[in-house]
Amino acid sequence: MVLFALATGLRQSNVVKLEWSQVDMERGVAWIFGDQAKAGNDIHVPLNATALGVLRRQVGKHPERVFTYEGNPIAWANTLGWRKALKRAGLVDFRWHDLRHTWASWHVQNGTPLHVLQEMGAWETASMVRRYAHLAPAHLAPHAAVVDRVLEGTSAAQDAKEKGIAEPQPLV
Repeated sequence: MVLFALATGLRQSNVVKLEWSQVDMERGVAWIFGDQAKAGNDIHVPLNATALGVLRRQVGKHPERVFTYEGNPIAWANTLGWRKALKRAGLVDFRWHDLRHTWASWHVQNGTPLHVLQEMGAWETASMVRRYAHLAPAHLAPHAAVVDRVLEGTSAAQDAKEKGIAEPQPLV
């Protein structure tokens, strides 16, 4: 379940209550119905290879629910087993919701546009997803370079060259 949450960014309740009727592994999508979502809107979840791998390992364990423990649907992830696992891993003050934050942070750090992340994470407002923007300030550099092209050939650009101010390098 942890790996699935990291792969999809879904909230705990959406992961533990996920049913096979909400999954289309052939098309690589899942959906959370509005009455199951925090904001009350349907969430369409693209399933990457990691998420699909997790789902494949769950096939046949239960006729209705995706995630089970000893054949029974899981109702809540914050169990004694979860707390013991955190302790073994040396994690302190770690909540299930931190998996969602990690997922969003990884997206921002790897260039996913904020408006795309907003849709994928089903955040209602841009301000909710902007909290992750500070994790990848390098995404602003190409936009700052726009001014270099505008100033190219002007006296300001010449002055910078004469003073030995290096031109910005493209991001790799």
